[in-house]
Amino acid sequence: MNSSTVQRRTLAATVLVAVLALTACGDGDPPSPSPTTPGAATTSATFNAADVAFATDMIPHHRQATAMADHAAGRAGSASVRQLAARIRAAQDPEIRTMSAWLADRGKPVPSAGPTAGHGDGHAGTPGMVSDADMARMMASGGPALDRLFLTLMITHHEGAITMAKEELAGGSDPGARQLAGRIIDAQTAEIATMKRMLATG
Repeated sequence: MNSSTVQRRTLAATVLVAVLALTACGDGDPPSPSPTTPGAATTSATFNAADVAFATDMIPHHRQATAMADHAAGRAGSASVRQLAARIRAAQDPEIRTMSAWLADRGKPVPSAGPTAGHGDGHAGTPGMVSDADMARMMASGGPALDRLFLTLMITHHEGAITMAKEELAGGSDPGARQLAGRIIDAQTAEIATMKRMLATG
């Protein structure tokens, strides 16, 4: 056997070993993710219908509360009631903006902020909404009479908001919406306790 034949066989053997080595390495690697495998990069919605319902219903609910609070902040007889009303308005205005942006970002309709935004009869199924008749009575009141009426109506209104927020925690999936629901429960539970004390001592 001449030297050229030996060289060709040696080269062929080297190539074969290299091919086998590459094949072995390839067999040990995990397959590249495909669109149907769990490891595939997928884009899934982080929100569901409960999240949308929560924001859609809570926006007009908050708007009614801020309309009530705005009136009480200027015309209540007690300084404590006026201060509480101002705090409620300051807390809920930003939440309205947050929920409106949340809906818009997801391509969902944002409830109108028209002249009837604070009316309750159009949202009769929403927990805690004050009827148009009670809203008119409150808006016509001032001084000590307004203090008691505002506190009484706002307690019921807050209880409705807490019910809605608990429904979001039970059925919603969006982390931001659920976090807001938790904050609403904490803040409005504390405000209910404050308003009940005011009624008891007023």
